[in-house]
Amino acid sequence: MVKRLCCSGWLVFSSCLLLAALVSSKHHGNPANDLVEIINNNRTSHKLSKLNDSPGLGCMALQFAKSCKGNCSRNGTINCTPSEDDFTEVFAPNCGVELPTFGTITGHIVGCHSKYLEPSLAFVNVLVGNNKALSILRNKSHNEVGVGMVGVHKGPFFWTVLFSSGKTNSTFVLENRGAGIQQKKGCYSGSSIPCSAGQNIKADSVIFNNVMIIGFLCAHLLQKLYFNLL
Repeated sequence: MVKRLCCSGWLVFSSCLLLAALVSSKHHGNPANDLVEIINNNRTSHKLSKLNDSPGLGCMALQFAKSCKGNCSRNGTINCTPSEDDFTEVFAPNCGVELPTFGTITGHIVGCHSKYLEPSLAFVNVLVGNNKALSILRNKSHNEVGVGMVGVHKGPFFWTVLFSSGKTNSTFVLENRGAGIQQKKGCYSGSSIPCSAGQNIKADSVIFNNVMIIGFLCAHLLQKLYFNLL
């Protein structure tokens, strides 16, 4: 009996360690890529084509999101419309997009929230909360998509989605063999680079809270097993 309880305790402890590791690792990738996957799943569920995940477009979406800082109201509405010149004279050069490859941007969605949200929640609660945004998302003229996201220290989070009718691998091409920029804050889709360190403070707090909850539950289970041994 004692041996069986000891084995059960070790199994619970090992499972908790594994679960905590999974919770932590889930958040240290690139949530902008996750949003592209969610966008494509939504489109294919309505019998629309998948969109190519363009790093150049994603990087410019990040620049777009950065330009919207200070424009998020308390109820989550945002008023931010950069000019066409901003895209060609600021966003593209900042990303290292080769200007001859600059294509046509067919639509954009921008949103903000008082705190960081997981990709699925950001999609539903921030990006596609109205029919206009859904109409943009499901436009048949889109071929490419890019997502950018960035947080403000002790402030709101911003998400931007850019769409283009450009051709895969021939529009919004990044210089330096596609390396683009090494962003200091935020992250963008199409890139294998995880969100930069320190930019996602609120996401890190979510990880910490989840791990603490798991730790508490594991300690409670182990305590019950211990008392069963007495």
